Amino acid sequence: MADGDALAAPSSPAPPPFQPMSEATPSAAKTPNLPDTPASASADPETPFSDAALADASDADASGLAAPPDAPAGVEAPGADDDGINPLGAMKHMTLAPPAPPSKKSKKKNSNSVWTRPASRKGKKKAKQPASALAGGSGGASGGRLPRPSSGEDELVLTPAPRFAAERNDDAPDLPVLLSRVFKSDKVEVSDDRLTAGSTKGYRMVRATRGVATGTWYFEIKVLHLGSSGHTRLGWATNNADLHAPVGYDVFGFGYRDMDGTKVHKAWRAKYADQGYGEGDVLGFYIHLPDGELYEPKQPFLVHYKGLPFRAEAPKATEQKTSDPVPGSEICYFKNGVCQGTAFVDIPGGRYYPAASMYTLPDQPNCEVKFNFGPNFEFFPEDFGGRSVPQPMSDVPYRPFALANDGPAENGTAEKTI
Repeated sequence: MADGDALAAPSSPAPPPFQPMSEATPSAAKTPNLPDTPASASADPETPFSDAALADASDADASGLAAPPDAPAGVEAPGADDDGINPLGAMKHMTLAPPAPPSKKSKKKNSNSVWTRPASRKGKKKAKQPASALAGGSGGASGGRLPRPSSGEDELVLTPAPRFAAERNDDAPDLPVLLSRVFKSDKVEVSDDRLTAGSTKGYRMVRATRGVATGTWYFEIKVLHLGSSGHTRLGWATNNADLHAPVGYDVFGFGYRDMDGTKVHKAWRAKYADQGYGEGDVLGFYIHLPDGELYEPKQPFLVHYKGLPFRAEAPKATEQKTSDPVPGSEICYFKNGVCQGTAFVDIPGGRYYPAASMYTLPDQPNCEVKFNFGPNFEFFPEDFGGRSVPQPMSDVPYRPFALANDGPAENGTAEKTI
């Protein structure tokens, strides 16, 4: 029996009698296996399984069960019985198609499925520019150079000044030098005469309303109360010093400590005086800044922009942390009129204000000190050891707040018109 007949369904008519092979008839080995014709095509035309529907499933099964065309004689199709009848032939048209191999999910355009939508709304990433273009290398219409902000004289950085009204009212031409009600920590209490300061919390700072950038100046502080847990750090600080820290905590302050009489700068304590000070002692603070105005950082000026005050300064000034040191500058401390020696030399240029910071435990009375800006000092030194005789801080003139007439342009740059 031939291979093609072995795959016929049992319900089909009996195979024709064997005919000898002739030269016109090709051999079975060279004849390809043709797909079978379902029996339902002639027996039951109403069957739901048609040739078109079975072209994928049944034909694949039939080709899979037939012997390969070039197989040698005697090799049968896999799954066929010895009698040449396929036991699954009656159900071959009912065989389900094998599962399709997994394929990559295709992204459908304009899909409404929430599972296929991208999680991010960001667009495609832009290609990075070569390093040569960022560094100003060749390439592009502009030579590969990216536009950079101008650093001209008319370009300034604006910083909001929300306390401008309070700062302006903190000092006046008819007022003497006093303790500031604005430039102090909230935990520091200032007396009504604005000369005494106290604190019951950790180290907090208060400074005076006026500072000096050049010349030689002097003021006094009397320790009124320390108690069993009180301590002080007194001295000079610029307007950039942290008000919520003690004097000498950062680079903008120079402190004199009650314990052991050590000096403090950048939070570093160093040996200075032979002994400390306590309640009732009067301390003198001396500063010498020869030609200090040449080293003072340029202070920001005030502009009025969109109804609000702003501080305007050059971009380079905002990046500079500390200024150059003033050659020949010096800070000395005195105790009851006696000089304790040179504490600091060649200090950075800037505007220095008298400052004090106090500390005590919360359940103790305030640690209090009283300022004396002169000219009538309690222990004015008789001998400064060859140093320049200072002026009292009470002689420091008032510095008015100048507000620019024209505000900055809409692009954020201000014009220096005062």
